[in-house]
Amino acid sequence: MTRSPIRPAVLASAAFGVLLLGTPAPAQERPLRIIVFGAHPDDCDLDAGGTAALWAAKGHAVKFVALTNGDAGHQSEGGGALARRRRAEAQEAGRRFGIAEYEVLDNHDGELEPTLAVRQQVIRRIRQWQADVVIAPRPNDYHPDHRYTGVVVQDTAYMVVVPNVTPDTPPLRKNPVFLYSYDHFQRPNPFRPDVAVAIDSVIEKKVHALDAHASQFYEWLPWVEGALESVPKEPAARLAWLRQQRGGQRIGDDVRAALRKWYGAKAEAVKDAEAFEVCEYGRRPSEADLRRLFPFFD
Repeated sequence: MTRSPIRPAVLASAAFGVLLLGTPAPAQERPLRIIVFGAHPDDCDLDAGGTAALWAAKGHAVKFVALTNGDAGHQSEGGGALARRRRAEAQEAGRRFGIAEYEVLDNHDGELEPTLAVRQQVIRRIRQWQADVVIAPRPNDYHPDHRYTGVVVQDTAYMVVVPNVTPDTPPLRKNPVFLYSYDHFQRPNPFRPDVAVAIDSVIEKKVHALDAHASQFYEWLPWVEGALESVPKEPAARLAWLRQQRGGQRIGDDVRAALRKWYGAKAEAVKDAEAFEVCEYGRRPSEADLRRLFPFFD
């Protein structure tokens, strides 16, 4: 990926440049800290669950955050009872992934807006987690909650280092690398897979974790899609059905090319992958930085 150089004149000061661009990555002295944001309990799982499982297996700390409580996402349940059910599902999914934390915020499903209050919620969690990597959806999507999750996280990409913004939580001294999770939307611009991670080795773990979100994958989404009668009743058959329906992201030509970049000849055998795009608002990583942050490539 080629990027235009940033000229010194663009930077207001040397200190600003250090915060925005980061310094050359030092030798890794501690486990990586990754935080993934989704609009609803289950979004992080779909977008980055396999990669999260790989990070966690290597001893790195991963946190999932749902910005809404999911209290509208069902055809026959709703409100506080559904929010409690979905929070419990998220906790079980986090346990199955092996990640450190899965937090569900108490904003209403279907009503998320990119307000200052929500931005401050996100700033605090990125700072508290001391994140090296932040992952969120792009701000173009069919669902307003998804779009506004992308907008809110984008809006934090510089503010997390500004001491006088949300001063109740100490600022980061180094801007994280912000990444977008994969989507298929083409306007105003298509997703660009800067990094692609093979998740074949953990795809069954990902499906097993998605299985914890029974209210979504066996009830709500099939109902919305007019396919509720196709959901198997027997647990093993359900898992196989879920694996087929939701297990992996599409590996198009662009994602396959990214896999070749990072895995070489091994890319041709990859069946399941998750892809990420570097957001230009956070720290701009070099290829060496990305290899350090994604320690999966031989």
